Amino acid sequence: MVQDYLSYPKHYVAVDCIIFGFDGENLKILLVKRDLEPKKGEWSLMGGFVDDKESSDQAANRVLNTLTGLENIYLEQLNTYTEINREPTARIMSISYYALINIAKNIHINEQYSAKWFDLKHCPSLIFDHDEMVRDAVLRLRRRATTRPIGFELLPEKFTMKDLQNLYEAIFDEKYDKRNFTNKINALDVLVKTSEKDMSSSKKGSFLYTFDEEKYNKKISEGFMFKI
Repeated sequence: MVQDYLSYPKHYVAVDCIIFGFDGENLKILLVKRDLEPKKGEWSLMGGFVDDKESSDQAANRVLNTLTGLENIYLEQLNTYTEINREPTARIMSISYYALINIAKNIHINEQYSAKWFDLKHCPSLIFDHDEMVRDAVLRLRRRATTRPIGFELLPEKFTMKDLQNLYEAIFDEKYDKRNFTNKINALDVLVKTSEKDMSSSKKGSFLYTFDEEKYNKKISEGFMFKI
């Protein structure tokens, strides 16, 4: 059986990671500078090859950990890109993933890769088909954010209602009426209002909230539908 496989062409398999963050106002993307030809010095997604003894999921987690030092973050497989000439160096098929990172966490970006956060709206053009990967990731993020509470992965543990509205406005690139948005979120009944306030926005301050994951999971088991 193994002998039969020798007659088939061999291809490389890589992973590329679209890493999203949120700074309180803008959706961000973490990019690196490519350190080899072709396209050396140009901006790229963070990626790498899948090793012989790991799955693509394991490879993507390894790549993210190498760049950010983070583990156990939100990571979802997005798509597979197999165009024959997508890379000029070899026949390389890439499996893309998108990750959601809370920028407020203590992230140690590996200086080896000259990584930099960009506002998604103003990020530079990327190498090969990486721009296509980013567009696909944004569409997936928007679909997920309407039916799952994945947006909370981008927020600090405690946040204001304004922070949450800013996040959804950044994800969907549109403005919402404050009262309607607040009413819709409150109707979901998955937040806990704390006694603490953020005093940076006004003298009166804004109450801080947390996402109640345990309550959300219980509601889901009872048939609850998260929808924004």
